[in-house]
Amino acid sequence: MINRNEIILAKIGEVVLKGLNRKNFEDLLIKNIRRRLHPIGAFEVKASQSTIRITPLDDNIDMDEACSRVSKVFGVVAYCRARAVEKDIEKIKQAAAEYLEDELLLARSFKVESKRSDKKFPYGSPEISKEVGGFLADTFPNLAVDVHSPEVTVTVEVRDMAAYVHSNAKEGAGGLPIPSGGRAAVLISGGIDSPVAAYMMAKRGIELTAIHFASPPYTSERAEDKVRRLLELVSEYAGRIEMYTVPFTKIQEEIKNKCPEDLFTIIMRRMMMRVSQKIAMEHECMALITGESLGQVASQTLGAIACTDEMAGMPVFRPLIGMDKKEIIAVSEKINTFETSLLPYEDCCTVFTPRHPRTKPKLEMVRRAEAAVSWDELIDEAVKGVKCTVIYPADSVR
Repeated sequence: MINRNEIILAKIGEVVLKGLNRKNFEDLLIKNIRRRLHPIGAFEVKASQSTIRITPLDDNIDMDEACSRVSKVFGVVAYCRARAVEKDIEKIKQAAAEYLEDELLLARSFKVESKRSDKKFPYGSPEISKEVGGFLADTFPNLAVDVHSPEVTVTVEVRDMAAYVHSNAKEGAGGLPIPSGGRAAVLISGGIDSPVAAYMMAKRGIELTAIHFASPPYTSERAEDKVRRLLELVSEYAGRIEMYTVPFTKIQEEIKNKCPEDLFTIIMRRMMMRVSQKIAMEHECMALITGESLGQVASQTLGAIACTDEMAGMPVFRPLIGMDKKEIIAVSEKINTFETSLLPYEDCCTVFTPRHPRTKPKLEMVRRAEAAVSWDELIDEAVKGVKCTVIYPADSVR
């Protein structure tokens, strides 16, 4: 059974800086929190004074699971479970001792921080901290006051509707609520980088459409399934994602048969951009997203990227461009995509890999090389042959 006085307080971050548009961002954030929590029960979700108050309405809600879900909603910078209590100093002191008893019994030091948003409350913030701190020190003789590095920080917030008592807040996902940043299409492979790129742009409020290139029989159904699993993990943060799988075999075979080997990868990337731009425009995406990191492989040198971008026809976002592999892996571990990315199922980017790829391609050279193929019909055929799969978080209700 839950305690009906226990709620979740979700702190909003840069949304508070949005001026006259702030309410629009808050409304999107509330909508996203409700959607994420819907599968586990009914909640009241309201904004108040730079905080989203999340109140469970069912007696059997798993609050640990609720917190886990809230922690992955972009726009929430921090969150905590809290006890709601009447705005009376004696009741606040008693609630702090009862609600945080388990933590305080195990700790050796603490401090009290107070925030009084309701200026009608007769105690100022320093007085609240003094009253509650003295009561807790008397109640828990194991505790010493440490205002610099306490093991437990007891926070009292006196707000419009009630007072709230909680301990240390936990870090949220941060960023901006989706889809405040618009919609963009991410070129998604089965590697480590592109799921991280998708996550990082979703964090800026981007609604994701995913484009995956498959080249059967050179790539297997298991490779495509791996990408679906990666997108499920990303969708825990990004929400629903439409994935468009492009049949890419004919295009890659034409590249292999008619283009110089050292330019295979560059020309392949250019054709991917052409296909992706068409799909993106059909689905009202305003940009493309890739997982490229400058200099990581031969196709990600400055010259190669310049050749690739000529075909994009719209902005290309590369959120990993200045990151090294260690930094990218750290994010992939944080969002739980790393182990799945390591599964040994090849994607089309590893098909017909040149033995000695050109790292400093010249645009005119690439144009002459690809002129050996009539691309328009192949591009149109690939776009017409796309398959759409709708991706949801694995723990959601469809």
